[in-house]
Amino acid sequence: MERHFDHDLNLLREKLNLMAGLAVTNIYLAIKILVDRDKRLSGEIFSQEEKINSLQIEIDNFCLELIALHQPVAADLRLLISALKISSELERIGDQAVNITEAALGVIQEPQVKPLVDTPKMATLVQNMVKDALDSFVNKNSRLARDVLQRDDQIDDFKDRIYAELESVMTEDTSTIPRALQLIMISRHLERIADHSTNIAEDVVYLVEGKDIRHHQEEKDRPS
Repeated sequence: MERHFDHDLNLLREKLNLMAGLAVTNIYLAIKILVDRDKRLSGEIFSQEEKINSLQIEIDNFCLELIALHQPVAADLRLLISALKISSELERIGDQAVNITEAALGVIQEPQVKPLVDTPKMATLVQNMVKDALDSFVNKNSRLARDVLQRDDQIDDFKDRIYAELESVMTEDTSTIPRALQLIMISRHLERIADHSTNIAEDVVYLVEGKDIRHHQEEKDRPS
């Protein structure tokens, strides 16, 4: 029975990995639409969003089934509860990628406001946060999870820099305001994805170390 439960846990990790992979791909494609001004990629994003939603339901049902069937305790129960929370965070990340896509589709219909430099860099950092947060869960690596938490400040810096640059552009040319506001919203969607990644990382720290650091910044900043 124990070996069968371990097999089920491995299957659960595979499902979460697949879900995270789809979410990361959608972030990449959404930014590619913005940078390459290619709206054709949107169809793939919306199709993969449906798969992400289906996987969330599948994972949630699977976790509840495992809890009912095996009645796990201690670390195993924490793992399944964490998986339920992580599937929810990944679904929200998928939603934010769709929000970026919709904003990008609007932006590329008009002339470019300014060369895109910081937004693609911010997106790459965010994608890596999602991947590493999920990897920290799969490998029960709280050190990697804490590293993800530390990167959140970089994302905030990018968001603030993008806002300041676009504020200057809007002040100089008010006709750019609608497009600039959409670019600002894209940076905020990326920030929200980073927030969901840190939520996953916090769950991993709790799973591995038994420490709830959600509302204790000093725990996040403490070297491990």
